[in-house]
Amino acid sequence: MLTLEKMYSMGHEEVVFVQDKNSGLKAIIGIHDTTLGPALGGTRLWPYEKEEDALIDVLRLSRGMTYKNSISGLHLGGGKAVIIADPKEKSEALFRSFGRFVESLNGRYITAEDVNTTVQDIEYIHRETRFVTGVAKENGGSGNPSPYTALGVFRGLEASVTKAFGSRSLKDKTVAIQGVGSVGFELAKLLTEAGANIIFTDVNEKNIERMKKNLSNAQFVSPQDIFGVTCDVYSPCALGASINDETIPLLKAKVVCGAANNQLKEDRHGQILKDKGILYAPDYLVNAGGVMNVSIEFDGWSDSKSRRMVDTIYDKTLEVFQIADEQNIPVNRAADVMAENRIQAIKQIKTNYLGKK
Repeated sequence: MLTLEKMYSMGHEEVVFVQDKNSGLKAIIGIHDTTLGPALGGTRLWPYEKEEDALIDVLRLSRGMTYKNSISGLHLGGGKAVIIADPKEKSEALFRSFGRFVESLNGRYITAEDVNTTVQDIEYIHRETRFVTGVAKENGGSGNPSPYTALGVFRGLEASVTKAFGSRSLKDKTVAIQGVGSVGFELAKLLTEAGANIIFTDVNEKNIERMKKNLSNAQFVSPQDIFGVTCDVYSPCALGASINDETIPLLKAKVVCGAANNQLKEDRHGQILKDKGILYAPDYLVNAGGVMNVSIEFDGWSDSKSRRMVDTIYDKTLEVFQIADEQNIPVNRAADVMAENRIQAIKQIKTNYLGKK
């Protein structure tokens, strides 16, 4: 159950429940923190069994976007939206209705593509609101963010193997990818080009067939077996919480680095990874390529500009590793420290500007 105390404890400024019977829309918009700017975060469409599950998801994801946008140096706060629906029942009316609610927030929340939403869905939202990014390239937007998200994860992987193995090269490294949807597939292509060996899993037959057709050397294993395969890097690219009490003992990798949000089921799992000698790349930093890409849309998007920004993830990841070493803390905590310090610094400037102590 949502309470003001729950919002207070997680730092949320606003949580909005919206519905429209005509289109079948049921959605929740979470605005976590706008210290650095308007809250930017994608819209996820998922057939949640319970509304409480959807609420928990939007609270966690919107908070994660605050940290992601902060550590990435963006002038944006954190937000997220979830639409409770079966992906097979998507419609123009559903997304246009949602777009009207986004517009009613008057720029406090800017939406974008996320799980089970596409550029076409974003186009429908864009018909009703200015406050959306990831619009189709032919309409002046940046289009599908997946290649840029994948590129950011690839840069994070390069930083991780540099730290763990002493070389940036991924040649002959074995990477186990959990989930080869739009981002996981793009990552697999980059890894293959770099000479890495791929082991993968997915629950979607179309995704599996696409991998087998395009990357014939990639080895498929069942979803249950992916955690225990012998590999250098375990790369979670599906839904979150795959790093938990049950899976950590199975891991044989030296590095965990992937595109999924909220990979650690609980913060304490970062310490457990550290104790086991497994290097964890902060998920909300390495998967920030997509939000970096769409963040420049209002200023004039270009592929080269986006790629230059995404490339900075390599150095930023190494910087977080250094903080973790110097302070002897888990990497996930080091990333939080970096993100929180920037927010607090800007908050102080705003407070002083307003003449308050």
